[in-house]
Amino acid sequence: MQTKLFSPRRIALGLALLPLALGLAACSKKEEAGAAAVGAPLAAVPPPAGKAWTDVVSVTPEGGYRMGNPNAPIKLIEFASLTCSHCAEFAEKGFPHLRDDYVAKGTVSLEFRNFVRDPYDTTMAMLVRCGSPESFFALTEQVFANQASIFEGLKPVGPELQAANLPPAQIFKAIGERGGLNDFFAARGIAKDQAAQCLAKSDTATKLADDTSKAGDTYNVTGTPTFIVNGRNAEVASWDALEPILKQAGAR
Repeated sequence: MQTKLFSPRRIALGLALLPLALGLAACSKKEEAGAAAVGAPLAAVPPPAGKAWTDVVSVTPEGGYRMGNPNAPIKLIEFASLTCSHCAEFAEKGFPHLRDDYVAKGTVSLEFRNFVRDPYDTTMAMLVRCGSPESFFALTEQVFANQASIFEGLKPVGPELQAANLPPAQIFKAIGERGGLNDFFAARGIAKDQAAQCLAKSDTATKLADDTSKAGDTYNVTGTPTFIVNGRNAEVASWDALEPILKQAGAR
């Protein structure tokens, strides 16, 4: 059973600063599916000359970041929250296999769509988008790998910002500065002045909130992570449950 998420538009715009622990409560796993029957394998697709499919990253019209062959016969969408512990678990245990064993062969593409649940989540989603498209997945991996230490830095930020009563347009910049996120991303190639410019773009936060709302309406996304395989909600939340579904579709 998944926990119902908070109103994404209100949260993403910084109109409600919830305690970080409360935001984490919305991250829950789905029931896991059993092993699926295996279908005929798909032939690997050669990447462009001089490249690997895992190096091919583009921004999609739906606001996601897609890695791999844009014409792959198996199109996987991952809806994930950067403050979700189960999403971090998938990033650690599943993403390397998905990238190296499936996306690299050109038979599966992975589109990552940020599903924002609170102002902290929105701030990080704005920052992983602050560099080039090619840096998106590496920065996202870094956030998940360092999630525990990031949370420690963010713990005192909520009460401080509530006391400061800042306007919504300044919330994300303040979280980045006071929560140590600007320092974290500066160590990974996003300069502090560049981060400040990205966090000042309230239209980015609005788009993230709108896209999160659409995900619920379009794909029945009620928790994270959620995986969509060729347009259908897979109703699983772990690599062990997702991999058999990819194999059933022909991935090897």
